[in-house]
Amino acid sequence: MIVIFQKFLATIIGSLLVGIGVNGFLMPNHLIDGGILGIALILHYYFDFQTGITLVALSLPICIFASMNERGYLFSSLQGLLISSLFIDLLAPLRSQFSTSHLGSALIGGIIIGTGVGLMFRYKTSAGGTDLLAKIISKTFSLNIALVIIFIDGLIVLAGFTVLELDSFLYSCMAIAAVGLTISLIEGD
Repeated sequence: MIVIFQKFLATIIGSLLVGIGVNGFLMPNHLIDGGILGIALILHYYFDFQTGITLVALSLPICIFASMNERGYLFSSLQGLLISSLFIDLLAPLRSQFSTSHLGSALIGGIIIGTGVGLMFRYKTSAGGTDLLAKIISKTFSLNIALVIIFIDGLIVLAGFTVLELDSFLYSCMAIAAVGLTISLIEGD
């Protein structure tokens, strides 16, 4: 029972941190994270799609695929995905609360998001999406999860290069590096 409570608490705190990092630091400077969240942010910037709902719609197929390889992650990942998406949409008012430079936003936002995701990983849960896919790839091929996340997220940011300005692209690369390194430090793998 204590383990279930710890996992749920890690999901709540981790999701809250993801919502703060996205809304307080990435979105005000039109930066993106990698993975499905990055795609959801690009869709928000250019089509005004609601980020959290888009994240759920894009992540569900990955959660289903991942559950075929890691059955224990399905419930906790769906829970993490839904709670993270909820916090991302509920904390939208934070977008106008912090005034930081692009560099500060990339680093602070990346560290906050990485802390949230790393906390969830540490307690065997996730926010779904490519973070879960990276966890499975890391475990299957004995790779450092930070490198896998940076690689996957880098591919998403590269895909976003055509719609981002050069400075947003470069700062987004810094943000995903901060996310990946922070996850690696917190998870301890």
